[in-house]
Amino acid sequence: MSEHIEGGTAAQEAVKEAVPAAPEGRKILGSEDWWAVWIGFGIVVLGIILWLAGTSLNFFAAKIPSWSSWSFLWSGGEAKVNGTTAQVAGIAQRWPHIVALFVIFAALFSLAAYFLKLKLKPFLGGFLVLFLISVVVNIFAASKWATSYNFEAPIVALILGLVVGNIVNVEGFFGGALRTELFVKVGIVLLGATLPFTVIAKAGPVALLQATFIAVSTFLVIYFISTKAFGIDKRFAATLAAGGSICGVSAGIAVGSAVKARKEHVSAVISIVVVWAIISIFLLTGLGKGLHLANGVAGAWIGTSEFADAAGVTAASSFGEQGIAAFTLIKVVGRDIFIGVWSLILAIIAITYWDRDDREAEAKAKGVDIDSLPKQKADVAQIWHRFPKFVLGFFAASILLTIVISLAGAASTADINANLIAPIKELRTWAFTFTFLSIGLTTRFKDLSSLGWKPIAAFSTGAVVNIVLGFLLSAVLLSNFWSSIPVGA
Repeated sequence: MSEHIEGGTAAQEAVKEAVPAAPEGRKILGSEDWWAVWIGFGIVVLGIILWLAGTSLNFFAAKIPSWSSWSFLWSGGEAKVNGTTAQVAGIAQRWPHIVALFVIFAALFSLAAYFLKLKLKPFLGGFLVLFLISVVVNIFAASKWATSYNFEAPIVALILGLVVGNIVNVEGFFGGALRTELFVKVGIVLLGATLPFTVIAKAGPVALLQATFIAVSTFLVIYFISTKAFGIDKRFAATLAAGGSICGVSAGIAVGSAVKARKEHVSAVISIVVVWAIISIFLLTGLGKGLHLANGVAGAWIGTSEFADAAGVTAASSFGEQGIAAFTLIKVVGRDIFIGVWSLILAIIAITYWDRDDREAEAKAKGVDIDSLPKQKADVAQIWHRFPKFVLGFFAASILLTIVISLAGAASTADINANLIAPIKELRTWAFTFTFLSIGLTTRFKDLSSLGWKPIAAFSTGAVVNIVLGFLLSAVLLSNFWSSIPVGA
């Protein structure tokens, strides 16, 4: 199928972005994964320090007030907040917080950009534009009209990005600031600080079993349809199957590298994953709302059936904190942490069987004795090299907040929620808004036309199986479990 794939596409650029600048962990300062950990966990630690000092991250949160008129948006006024009438500040009073939010994010992301070998001036300029658009998106999402139709900021950002990005190619204008992988991983680390580790410990085993069953089933469906029905190369098929069953783009890149798939095949997988992930956002959100699923059930279904973390969080955010919690347990705990293991297993299979078959066929054609060929072994260290490091940050943030909550005692629960967890949630929303704008602005639907129909058909078949099995497990067999997932402190 490679002859149908054009070079120089946005998908190939995505490969360059998603692959760490310093592969296999040898230079962690050049790893986007590690920078996500340091930035996300650093914000959490800063939040705890400020809270212990009697202040909070709320100064940086820059939460846009819910509004129904331009005058209220600008000047604020009295409004009901959680059933109580209170004075709400408008944009005129909140602008210092918006500036402070930009400064802290710009400083942290620019530091990462420096070590990722990006040009700082174009990056900072591009991030400023991205931030200003995000402000507009959050203002729109805070309107009464948008709220009534469940237009959360991340979804609005995605739609806006897709419309603009598919009309005009603006990637170059942002100077490398559309760092989808970095933004979403920072958001997931921050998400860990809003999900107590006690919840993870309780629900994790169920999430792991459900995710494993779905991942294995979907992988086998895509792989065997690709190879048996469509005659697709085994390495391409394995990369397709990984992207549709484990962790979208990250898994496609990791597994593609592990099995030595061709670059254009990895690019093709990324294109298909991104488009299907976007379709799934609206499909799963619409079905979840239409079927009146409990928030936790909908979140678990999305975590089981979405391929990409960014897209999954977008859909799950429509179902509140319980939906996000269930999604995270399935997607991050149940699927993301096993990228390294899947890469190792498939690398062993590729080296033991596929490479051997290729080498033997080549040796036979050249008249070389097969027994004289050198033996090859898979590198066990690949588990660590391919392990998504941001997952460590997610767990670390969850454990740290759980310890703080435990030491502070029940009397401090309300204060912790208002002055520690709430601003972290707000910063998380901004990080995800950057993510979804970046996805939309870098996605080109026309790139799919160059892939040919067979890989798209194989992947789509697996996606449908994934969605159906995910619904049966989340909404039928384990409905009571997922509908009762606790959230908060």
